[in-house]
Amino acid sequence: MAEPGLIAIGAGIAVGLAGLGSGLAEKDIGAAAIGAIAENEKLFGKGLILTVIPETIVIFGMVIAILLWLNM
Repeated sequence: MAEPGLIAIGAGIAVGLAGLGSGLAEKDIGAAAIGAIAENEKLFGKGLILTVIPETIVIFGMVIAILLWLNM
């Protein structure tokens, strides 16, 4: 079985890289959503939903971290 320290590092990397990827995706989506809302205010709901979708990536990273933590 792997050492607990290495498992903790792996869990941290899983959450950290998932958060970084999500942030990069949200940056581009948010900029496009603001541009679309500036032209048509009716697109606010769609822009909000599309901005939240990349957050699921962080949830997946957190699930992986929890599974690693449970296997320590």
